Amino acid sequence: MCLGNICRSPLAEGVFAHLASEAGRGAAYRVDSAGTGAYHAGEPPDPRSADVARRHGVRLRGRARKVRRQDFEDFDLIIAMDGQNHRDLLRACPAPLQGKVRLLREWDPEGPGDVPDPYYGGPGGFETVYGIVRRCCEALLAELEA
Repeated sequence: MCLGNICRSPLAEGVFAHLASEAGRGAAYRVDSAGTGAYHAGEPPDPRSADVARRHGVRLRGRARKVRRQDFEDFDLIIAMDGQNHRDLLRACPAPLQGKVRLLREWDPEGPGDVPDPYYGGPGGFETVYGIVRRCCEALLAELEA
């Protein structure tokens, strides 16, 4: 989950789904993304996210949407891209389910932190975010498959 659901979270959704599919485990996971805000609801992923994904063989699907209360029931993990979205998700999440809300970089072998928002920067920021997302998703998939 990120703020607008057009840059980081659709990239993470696409990368994780791609990695799971490559491992022959695509059908084992239901992967979706959403934003904590509805600023871009109905829009496709940012073209810069789609471009960086395409360059790495990943296809982004779907349209931006805002997280729904039902998402906290329907998914085993709700993964935030940064601390602010993590806090916003915890406020929206029913107390008994808050353990599902995690930060993506908890799985980063290079250390914790925020996945930076590349929206206001150039193409290099999207490539940086792809690298972070890729290594986190690889580690997350390895953990889930262990």
